[in-house]
Amino acid sequence: MRRFIILLALAAMGTACTKDFEPTPIVGGDNTLNIPFDATQGEIIIKFKPEMESILDMTMTRSGAEATRSGIPSTDEVLDILGAYSFERVFPVDPRHEERTRESGLHLWYIVHFDHNEDIASAYERLSQLGEVDKLQCNRNIERAYNPASNPRFISCEEANAYATTRSSEGAFNDPELYRQWCYINDGTAPFAQEWAAVIEGCDAGCEEAWKLCTGDEDIIVAVFDEAVMWNHPDLQDNIWVNHAEELHAGKDGDGNGYIDDRYGYNFVRNTGITSWTSNGSTGHGTHVAGTVAAVNDNGIGCAGIAGGGKGKGGVKIMTCQLFDGMNTCSLAMEARAMKYAADNGAVIIQCSWGYNSSKSNAILGYTPGPATEEEWAALYPLEKEAIDYFVHCAGSPNGVIDGGLAIFASGNEYAAQSSFPAAYSKCISVAALAADYTPASYSNYGSEVLLSAPGGDMEYYGTPGMSDNQYNDSGILCEQGGIFSTLVLNGVAGYGYYEGTSMACPHVAGVAALGLSYAKQLKRHFTAEEFRSLMYTSARDIDNYFVGEKLYYLHHESAGATPTKMNLEEYRGKMGRLTDAGALLKAIEGSGRDMILPNICLGVGATTKLNLDDYFTTEATGVEVGNSAIATAKLEGKIVTIEAIAEGQTTLTLKFSDGTEQRSTITVRRSTNDKGWL
Repeated sequence: MRRFIILLALAAMGTACTKDFEPTPIVGGDNTLNIPFDATQGEIIIKFKPEMESILDMTMTRSGAEATRSGIPSTDEVLDILGAYSFERVFPVDPRHEERTRESGLHLWYIVHFDHNEDIASAYERLSQLGEVDKLQCNRNIERAYNPASNPRFISCEEANAYATTRSSEGAFNDPELYRQWCYINDGTAPFAQEWAAVIEGCDAGCEEAWKLCTGDEDIIVAVFDEAVMWNHPDLQDNIWVNHAEELHAGKDGDGNGYIDDRYGYNFVRNTGITSWTSNGSTGHGTHVAGTVAAVNDNGIGCAGIAGGGKGKGGVKIMTCQLFDGMNTCSLAMEARAMKYAADNGAVIIQCSWGYNSSKSNAILGYTPGPATEEEWAALYPLEKEAIDYFVHCAGSPNGVIDGGLAIFASGNEYAAQSSFPAAYSKCISVAALAADYTPASYSNYGSEVLLSAPGGDMEYYGTPGMSDNQYNDSGILCEQGGIFSTLVLNGVAGYGYYEGTSMACPHVAGVAALGLSYAKQLKRHFTAEEFRSLMYTSARDIDNYFVGEKLYYLHHESAGATPTKMNLEEYRGKMGRLTDAGALLKAIEGSGRDMILPNICLGVGATTKLNLDDYFTTEATGVEVGNSAIATAKLEGKIVTIEAIAEGQTTLTLKFSDGTEQRSTITVRRSTNDKGWL
């Protein structure tokens, strides 16, 4: 959310960012520990060495989810000195995924709460001397960089549907507000251009060609890390992820994943399954982002989403991971918890329109620089890095469309020549923003760390100096139309509106990725996360040739004294990545990846599971055989294979196909399993 909207703060439509950096170095043992000035008092996050695993497990088994001490004598001596009153795992136990949690080392992260009057630097120094401690990190709250008091003009659902005109274009849908979404299909005729600001045909996310091939798939889940998504918004509700094992307000953990009432996701700010978009200070930002990814297509109302389905098919599903709730924000520990939650509950993409300020943030505009290098960021926030690594490596499935996950972040909106972190992390996808003429958005961060660009809007560029964005200029044009139009919620009421920023460009890339994975599923293709990330880049469009000469925009354009500012476009060459292109990505998927394979299966004795072959193969199956029917049985009915576990042991499952080929996998039957599912 940017408008002076964001200007001073983030100019980017809503990227959230952790404030002032300036760490205080504390030397302890062999490590230098950095403590940001705004570290939460009375809290330290500890990662223990693997040798401490059994002691910690024994302590938590005796005490439950939360203890007061670790069970390690030397650590507990320090905790006594600090007046510790709470000691718990950062990540709740989810039996379905505890094995991989331990393999990744995340089970060794603990958070300790101690006397708030105790000096945190002294606490760090004491804990850093302990041989059983591997890493230490402060806790702190992440913060938005945009002004939550600055809201866009709100367009109610009634107004949107009553006065919109349907855009006619081959492959488009009947959503009446699609004509406002130049970011999907830009034919060069958008009316918001000014004398100095152009619109060029083709500067869009490439949706027109892509929608001829695929519109989305409900098995692809995108987790939105932001304010809560309004899950009952009329233009989103059919594409919201639902955890059917949970009920709101039930007060119990229905699926045993460590989270209570998480039917549509989780509120990591208040540690509750009840997500909220009505708290004081809520801007609707998460709902706006979600609409770009997956507003319901072809439903005759509102706007469209890049992977929102249509033409008789459902769209991708949106999971809400709430990091901002009104004026309140979550801690770094809870943010890391959200990363793992997304991976463990089926998301393969995380959409993150927030981050730290870039180290090259423009101090003149009031920004305080953040981490400068990947090494500096990782040293300061090791838990955050490990949580992202877990998502990138553990989301998806080796038996699914993608093995691993895609972490997609906004690059930042501080007019800076470097991407912010975590976006700049080499395992993430950093996204910069473009105006509607292939030029970098005036506010967008840029740099060698940026992988992709996408439409993000640029109201400074298209705005009329001295006029607000929602005023008509002499040509009858609303400058806000140079922003990004999507679903919105304001004061609890569903509607629509315009925002701008790299946090608007980011969901375009998330939506294109989701659409690409939907098409891969349609073609029964399989990718690793790194392969798919690479394909997104190589299929995107080179835009450096557009960076010639200067671009004029008016800084603080809504004020009477708006400042004319020129950008040297040649400075952006090689630093905006490539323009994401849904159509080109889908075409590239047709000849990439590899065939899906029959998954291995693990069942508890007496359990039954069904395998839908339509999820894996295009060729018709004609028969199924089990090597040892005393261990398990299987029968084929149409495209469904039903497998029943009889006794402990291991045997083979063989499928025969109409083209004469066979596929074989392993059935393992145990006394019991946690999830009665795939290995």
